[in-house]
Amino acid sequence: MVATVSSTSLLEQPELLERRLQEIPQEPGVYFMGDRQGEILYIGKAKKLRTRVRSYFRDSQPHTARIALMVQQVAEIEFIVTDTEAEALALEANLIKQHQPHFNVLLKDDKKYPYVCITWSEIYPRIFITRKRRLNQAKDRYYGPYVDSFSLRQTLRLIQRIFPLRQRRQPLFKHRPCLNYHIGRCPGVCQELITPEDYRQTLQKVAMVFQGRTQELHQLLTQQMEKAAADLKFEQAALIRDQINSLGKLNTDQKVSLPQDTISRDAIAVASDGQISAIQLFQIRAGRLVGRLGFFADGVESELEKGEVLQRVLEQHYQQVEAVEIPSEVILPCALPDRELLNDWLTSQRGRKVTFNLPQRQTKAELLEMVERNAQYELERLQKQTAKNVTALEDLAEILDLETLPKRIEGYDISHIQGSNAVASQVVFIDGVPAQQYYRHYKIKNPSIKVGHSDDFASLAEVITRRFQSSVKGKKNQQDWPDLIMIDGGKGQLSAVVKVLTEMDLLDKFMVVSLAKQREEIFLPGESQPLPTHAEQPGVQLLRRLRDEAHRFAVSFHRQQRLSKSRRSRLDEIPGLGFSRQKQLLAHFRSLDYIREASVKQLQEVPGIGPQLAQTIYDYFHPVNS
Repeated sequence: MVATVSSTSLLEQPELLERRLQEIPQEPGVYFMGDRQGEILYIGKAKKLRTRVRSYFRDSQPHTARIALMVQQVAEIEFIVTDTEAEALALEANLIKQHQPHFNVLLKDDKKYPYVCITWSEIYPRIFITRKRRLNQAKDRYYGPYVDSFSLRQTLRLIQRIFPLRQRRQPLFKHRPCLNYHIGRCPGVCQELITPEDYRQTLQKVAMVFQGRTQELHQLLTQQMEKAAADLKFEQAALIRDQINSLGKLNTDQKVSLPQDTISRDAIAVASDGQISAIQLFQIRAGRLVGRLGFFADGVESELEKGEVLQRVLEQHYQQVEAVEIPSEVILPCALPDRELLNDWLTSQRGRKVTFNLPQRQTKAELLEMVERNAQYELERLQKQTAKNVTALEDLAEILDLETLPKRIEGYDISHIQGSNAVASQVVFIDGVPAQQYYRHYKIKNPSIKVGHSDDFASLAEVITRRFQSSVKGKKNQQDWPDLIMIDGGKGQLSAVVKVLTEMDLLDKFMVVSLAKQREEIFLPGESQPLPTHAEQPGVQLLRRLRDEAHRFAVSFHRQQRLSKSRRSRLDEIPGLGFSRQKQLLAHFRSLDYIREASVKQLQEVPGIGPQLAQTIYDYFHPVNS
């Protein structure tokens, strides 16, 4: 990596700019554009780094207004050379996620679109619908995000009737399977009545449905049915026959009329109002619509910007899928800025040629038109929600006499049981929408707050101090400061927070209010009476949503801490069993009851538990009567 830093814009120093460009090699890699303060403005990839970076500074090169503004601020250029273009593409994606540069196209993390998750990291994987993609387990697989959540749930319910699958996260009984096993809905995972290998084979078939490989799955099941019949296993053959018949009900109303129904295609389109963009990706397999995925990004105003958004969506999507899910053709509404690089990478991943086409024939043009129409519908839905949020923000600004709309609002709440396991939550709404990436938990550290002694005022004072002290000391920038802080409580809680902010000389930096639960009353600092509002006002409802979210987040963390403590309380009494080994035990057995029932041999299966310690744990739960 080479860093080239200038105190002024490189555009203002042509000779220095030329020297810096000459230092960049003609190799594949990733480049960084930085400003005078060292902040990363833009991250990109290229097959030839010098050629790509130089293109930004050519007068003849067409740029979007966003990129043209970025170029004027560039005072620093860095780069990382990679061995291949594919490595550059993957590295760029990771760096964009890490740094979130202002001028890059960033996909919005919208929680209304659900995913299907298969937890391959577990011995007996689970399958479920979720709106959160957790990336801490690399083996787990997410499919989506799916736009039609109702259809998705219907599909999963049908799959659970077709294939016997694990139904519960934790077993209902210790020594026997539940009713799901007896009616054929579960293969008896809780009692290990099926081997992990056999169960995973079933999950592989289920995964084929969400990979758009239903036709391939149909052929596979047909072969298995014929083999079972040939081996005189008629009950097994009949069961597979029923599975084949049930699979035919999937997507029966989603037939797309295309003449070449053996070709797998993805069609993508975008609709934008200049503020936000709605992107739709239709997955066509064997002439059938098997998936409709949705994404959001910042607004676009030109064909160049549209191409950048679509490129970003396709890169992110295809990096998260398996090779068998990559189609042979991608239908586009416009050209992509790095089409050749993405095309080569997808071809290498798939092992067969992948083509990008702008539709010329009538059938493909009609397909793209359908995708664009659905993208427009999603944009209109989002606009209605945005308008509702703007109305609430305008009403709240009027209630609090704010000069501008509060873009970032933070809410705080305390949760405990008579002082035990006291925790706090910080939730953030941006433009009236929950921004979960900024949520935070706090464990209350005040030693005076313990079992039998609670102090919400002191707890809030501690949390607010910890939230802002690093920024005040200059360790962090102040760009993430809120426009409005809402405290769950009445005048007492508000006074405790106001006192802390006054001592930190921050009270004039943002508005602070409290929302009392009983009558949904809003209190301002120094005022004995609440503001004249009613509970159904849009602005008050927005604060209520923020308060309820802060309460939910605090309570869930408190329960987690309480459960963790109760599970470890007995384990703490076992000699030689430290905190890390307690975690290993609980992660392996999932329950204190199962640890109690485990044999010495089973205990030794846990990493870090040797024969002597296993015997000690067993003896603790099975004392010999004297």
